[in-house]
Amino acid sequence: MPTRQMTAPAGFAPLAVCRREQGESPFTERQLKALESVMHIRRYETGAYLFWEGDPAEAVYYIRKGHVKLRRTTDDGRDLLLSILKPGDFLVDFDAWDPNHRNSGQAMDDVEAGIIPLPELELLLGKDGDLAFRFAMWMSMMRRRSESKLCDLIMLGKPGALASTLIRLTNSFGVAQPDGILIRLKLTNTELAELVGTTRESINRMLNTLKNEGVIDMAPGGKLRVLQLARLKQMAGCPECPACPKEICSI
Repeated sequence: MPTRQMTAPAGFAPLAVCRREQGESPFTERQLKALESVMHIRRYETGAYLFWEGDPAEAVYYIRKGHVKLRRTTDDGRDLLLSILKPGDFLVDFDAWDPNHRNSGQAMDDVEAGIIPLPELELLLGKDGDLAFRFAMWMSMMRRRSESKLCDLIMLGKPGALASTLIRLTNSFGVAQPDGILIRLKLTNTELAELVGTTRESINRMLNTLKNEGVIDMAPGGKLRVLQLARLKQMAGCPECPACPKEICSI
């Protein structure tokens, strides 16, 4: 496990990520301002940990700047990359059975996070029934997203899981270009392997196959660009599945 850096004493974890871009947030501007009013700001350098797996989960994180990856280490030492947060995302864990973080949160670049202590959040939710309802609906959506990703990883095989991951990356970080969709977040092949749940060597082979088939290419700066989104959807079984919103089909 890497050396700890700038570990935040406050924490709260895992798979709840609220998308604020393009009107996707379930929270109103008034509610977001109320949440922001009780935040204190903390900054993390690239590679620093906001919290570690096993740390007490005592706060909610709001990502104001930068990107954060949520990672879990298995018993045999393998790392699984569960999600990537971007500006406008909330990171929350409400688990009455385990008061500690189940994952580690690491800054992928310089990060600025607003931290809401859990008692402050409980006061807000107790005073505002609509905010509490929206939190419940939002966390239900996060559960659906986690189930969707897990289903793809288990049922599609490694090429299908990679295709699903690339589709989710275009929904979360994609920029439309004349010749395709640029994934503006640069990921290493190791990070892609951790997202898909396979080895870096397997990812290298599958990416090379997709490049040779003209499905993807490498843009300047080492970022991936999807050239044939329809082909990825075919590999991931999207034509046979009910249409799902980008809030669900997301990293």
